[in-house]
Amino acid sequence: MFDLIIRNANLPDGRKGIDIGIANGKIGAIEAGISAEAGETIDATNRMVSPAFIDPHFHMDATLSLGLPRMNVSGTLLEGIALWGELRPLLTKEALIERALAYCDYAVSQGLLFIRSHVDTSDPRLVTVEAMLEVKERVAPYIDLQLVAFPQDGYYRAKDGVKSLERALDMGVDVVGGIPHFERTMQDGAASVEALCRIAAERGLPVDMHCDETDDPMSRHIETLAAETIRFGLQGRVAGSHLTSMHSMDNYYVSKLIPLMAEAEINVIPNPLINIMLQGRHDTYPKRRGMTRVRELMAAGLNVSFGQDCCMDPWYSMGSGDMLEVAHMAVHVGQLSGVEDKQRVFEAITTNSAKTLGLKDYGLTVGCNADLVILQAEDVLEAIRLKPARLAVLKGGKVISRTAPKESELSLPGRPAKIDFGRNPTSSTAE
Repeated sequence: MFDLIIRNANLPDGRKGIDIGIANGKIGAIEAGISAEAGETIDATNRMVSPAFIDPHFHMDATLSLGLPRMNVSGTLLEGIALWGELRPLLTKEALIERALAYCDYAVSQGLLFIRSHVDTSDPRLVTVEAMLEVKERVAPYIDLQLVAFPQDGYYRAKDGVKSLERALDMGVDVVGGIPHFERTMQDGAASVEALCRIAAERGLPVDMHCDETDDPMSRHIETLAAETIRFGLQGRVAGSHLTSMHSMDNYYVSKLIPLMAEAEINVIPNPLINIMLQGRHDTYPKRRGMTRVRELMAAGLNVSFGQDCCMDPWYSMGSGDMLEVAHMAVHVGQLSGVEDKQRVFEAITTNSAKTLGLKDYGLTVGCNADLVILQAEDVLEAIRLKPARLAVLKGGKVISRTAPKESELSLPGRPAKIDFGRNPTSSTAE
């Protein structure tokens, strides 16, 4: 007897007609034709069931703050940072919590149930940390939220930056962050990487640094991050986010850098929406795309996961909490158009991201938590192409969100038809 059975589902690995039996919040069986009974049954015929989506890189303390206290007129990264500096003294715990909870509602409706959020520690008040720790507790029944202590203005550059980051970790923040390319000098940036990795090793915490988010090919802090990861024995526990300078580096240097990163088992987190929007701003033509070398990093065996980064904040006026939108952009900007490419892109917002976050019992095998999303799509290719409706979102085997299928009824001369937007156009039914 199962609590719920999802019948006749398609899976991301290509299997079709699979039943998923769920009991006590876990996947108890995953096979064709489960004969047991269930308290509830969901028909997933021609629909794909996926593990819930994961965003490994986000800024929840800034989300939905678009227009406060003014708009980013230039749309650039540097104006966004300056604008956040203007907003930061005006932040209140109550407003931060309200916006974050509203975003979490977006996230659940999109099947996004795991988020790693960077939290600015540059303001000694640490109101952002207090607010996000409360949000983490309040959303715990339906979203797993990891928090990164992020010295937005620089670990050494910001006044009291060192003490503020340590206090944030003492308050219960989960991950050590950094931004070495924003320190005043390359030397300070390298020193910050060493200091932050040392803190992580001493506290037994992971590391996730904004690293080389610039078009400058000489910004090479990822090399230092990889070396310090090995030095402190942090292999597999360190993420380098953005790494956009690698787009501009010469090939010979990169041929040495990528093996070093692989030796350090660095988790790589590009952010396709933001990288393509903010990088290359100083170029005329030809204009650089800005996203890091995804194909080469994947080919070298590094774990690559895609983040959303921002949603309606000083840096990015768009965003929807939809990780399939992130995947869709990754396909385009990374020229990852092959069938196997798209499969890897889908893994970058699911299983790869689970590895980056160190999640346990995640996935589509017996014993995994039943944190699932049923998509109005037949397979991975359709999911990335259409960014379809999330027909049902399950947390611990319980449906916490439902969305009606997207359909259109056409009244065309001689050809009335109904279109199911989760199926190949050739499958439309003519009446």
